[in-house]
Order: sequence, then structure tokens, then C-alpha cells
Amino acid sequence: MKVRVVEVGPRDGLQNESKTVPTDSKVAFVDALSDAGYEEIEVSAFVSPQWIPQLADAEEVFARIRRKDSTVYSALVPNERGFERALGAKVRKVAVFTAASETFNRKNVNASIQGSIARFRPVVDGARREKIPVRGYVSTAFWCPYEGKIAPDAVLGVVRQLLDLGVDEISIGDTIGKAVPAEVHALLDLLLDHVDQDRLAMHFHDTYGTAIANVLASYERGIAVFDSSAGGVGGCPFAPGAAGNVATEDLISALARAGASLSPDLERVRAASALLSTVLGRPLRSRGREAPSGGGPSA
Repeated sequence: MKVRVVEVGPRDGLQNESKTVPTDSKVAFVDALSDAGYEEIEVSAFVSPQWIPQLADAEEVFARIRRKDSTVYSALVPNERGFERALGAKVRKVAVFTAASETFNRKNVNASIQGSIARFRPVVDGARREKIPVRGYVSTAFWCPYEGKIAPDAVLGVVRQLLDLGVDEISIGDTIGKAVPAEVHALLDLLLDHVDQDRLAMHFHDTYGTAIANVLASYERGIAVFDSSAGGVGGCPFAPGAAGNVATEDLISALARAGASLSPDLERVRAASALLSTVLGRPLRSRGREAPSGGGPSA
């Protein structure tokens, strides 16, 4: 089965860095990822610099990256103002975000679930006018740091609202990385009764070391879009020091061994991770960052 990998390191990874990453380094990182052959790279977010100062240079990054016709360069936008900025930067796919947990949503974006959807409704309307695809992120789809386990019905309710709004693709997020395969199957049992599998993506964090098992469980159910971060860059703000996004290298290695066809070249992904590791001044967290003796799987 063909799998599309959405690289979220430049946005979801770097936004968690306490040390400012220079714009030159962000551009070089995205360009290195482009060279790896991704079908989609989430480059940045058009949010208030007061909210996420690490991504205040979104316009400049988009203006300077070397775009390839074979790659979609997307961005996160929270509201109509962010969408206008994204249009000015010639972004051709945008993402909006909410959560399945009311408490998390209020603490994350200072709005209820309904309030967050109301904020980005003009984004979806504008994107449809411009014929720009829209992705919708649903955070805390399995566990919430405040509410505990999230019921699958709650996730389905949010997903339905996003689809009714006109969102093209839904990314289901295990925000604190606590899900296990049985919970992934339970949620997909429900979602796949109501949503075409080709409209679902899975976004796993590796806080408790279960991300790859969850990826493989999703793949077994026919899910063919996965978010990941080169080198596993990113973090979980609710588990200090714990791993965050599943590493792209690990995801590619596991899915290739499971028989999937993937576009990103594993060695070039490793090269992009090595570049970022130098910039950040620390080793990154992917288990497959270095090729094992005798060579590793490639895709």
C-alpha cells in the first residue's frame, strides 16, 4: 500500500524549541527535507508571534525555501488573519486545529471546541474559494492530560463537525503519546464506519514508546497517511524530557518492513536530521537516525 508521510518537523517540532532557531537554519532544514522527496512538508504556522515566537518568521521561510513541484508546502493557520498571511506567502494547503477535549482546547487556544471551530470557519470558507485543500487537526483524540481517557464518540463528534465544515483531511492526534494499539483499533472501529479511510491521517507522539506500534496498527486498518518529524524533533509539554513526535526515520523503517511503499528517501531524511541536530546542538531522538551495520531499509 502506498503511504503518504506528512513531515511536521519544521512546524510541530521546532515550535517546541526554547532556543531560537535562525531563519537560515529553518530554510536549510526544509530544503534538505525537500531533497528527501516528501509529498508534503508542513513548513510553519501563521500564528501570533506572542503565541509562538519560534515561528514568527513564517513569511520569510516560505519566501526563501526552494519549492519542488512534487511537494506540497503547507502551514497551520488559526484564524482569518492567519489565512490572509498564508495566502500572501503562496501557501497551497492549510491546516486548522481543535481538540476532542474541552479542557485541553481551552488551555491550548483559550476557546471551547465550538469557539475554535467558529474562529477557523472563515479559513475553511476562504480556502474553498481559493481551491486550497484544508487539513483539520484533532488533538487529544485518545488521552488528555486534564480529562484522562477520551471517549471515541467525542472524537467522532468533532470529526463530523470538521467534515461538515468542508475540511478535506482529518489528522487524529495522540497528543501526549499515551495511546496503545488496542485504543487505536477501538477509535478506528468507530471512525471508519463514518469516514472514508483516505480522509484520515494519524499523528502519534512517542512519549511512552508506543508510537510505532500505533502506526502499524493504523496501517493494518488501511490508514495510508501519517504525520512524523525528522529525528523525532518536538516534545510533549505535559511530560518534560519525554519524546514527542514519532521520528520519520523510525516510521519509514517500520512501514517499509511492513510492505508499504513510501516516497521519502531514508538516507536523505537522516541527512536532514543530522543538519538539524547540529543546529540544535544535541542528538535527536530517532531510533533509526543511524543506519545499522549492513545497511538499513530504504524507501
